[in-house]
Amino acid sequence: MTAKSLSLNLCVGLTTLLATATVSAEKIPDEYKIGGFALGCQAYTFNRFSVFEAIEKTAQAGGKVIEFYPGQKLNPDQPDVKWDHNASAEIIQKVKDKLALHHLKAVNYGVVGIPKDEPGARQIFEFARKLGLYGITTESVESIDTIEKLVKEYDVRVGFHDHPKRANDLNYKMWDPHYILSVVKDRDRRIGSCADTGHWLTSGVDPVDALRILEGRIVSSHLKDRNVLGDPGHHDVPYGTGVGKIKEILDELKRQGFDGNISIEYEYHWENSLPEVTRCIGFVRDYTAAKK
Repeated sequence: MTAKSLSLNLCVGLTTLLATATVSAEKIPDEYKIGGFALGCQAYTFNRFSVFEAIEKTAQAGGKVIEFYPGQKLNPDQPDVKWDHNASAEIIQKVKDKLALHHLKAVNYGVVGIPKDEPGARQIFEFARKLGLYGITTESVESIDTIEKLVKEYDVRVGFHDHPKRANDLNYKMWDPHYILSVVKDRDRRIGSCADTGHWLTSGVDPVDALRILEGRIVSSHLKDRNVLGDPGHHDVPYGTGVGKIKEILDELKRQGFDGNISIEYEYHWENSLPEVTRCIGFVRDYTAAKK
């Protein structure tokens, strides 16, 4: 073998190795979008039911995508089997088959804790790769270095989620979009915010202002409309019927060129939220039709 052919073979081998080591996650195809938005449900909306039933109900509501969360029971026939990133290859294939049956795409997973240790974190990213997810949702700020390393390797986005401000825990800062920005601004562009607009409302944060603060860093959204501002007494309502500024939020996401997923996380009427979830999807469909 000549020196030239040996060099060529080494280059080819190195290229193959790099391609194997760097896994590129699927982007969200247009067929899974409604008026340009990848719209569906956070499975937590149907947490009184199983993963299989959440898939069915999301499809019945007219959704195109679904975001899973850890710990939901798999199906009515296997209530003791929990769905999370520890799932076996057999269980993952069952879920993928169920998604295909209902023409849905899994796009996100969370809220899930991502450990600092790379082997533990990698298990979550491997799960995302196997499902072809667009993103992962977390609040594990302390693991940012590990997250950034794996985001670069897997090309899977990570959005930091916001729960409401905690009066008894001043160390909790995730509710503040300025804090989220401080965490992600110097990091890989695939790391940003999972914008939970309802929790911002509870915290007294204008969701449209928050989106503008985080411009270019919105990975995904848990989009909520609420009957009243703040707490107590608030609950989710169909889009466009409350104080959640849903039209203005959609306008802002459009302006920013947002290409992540919008999850309806409807935390009201738990046993029978399907009619209201369907209305939420209808609102977005009508919004996009009016824009045209």
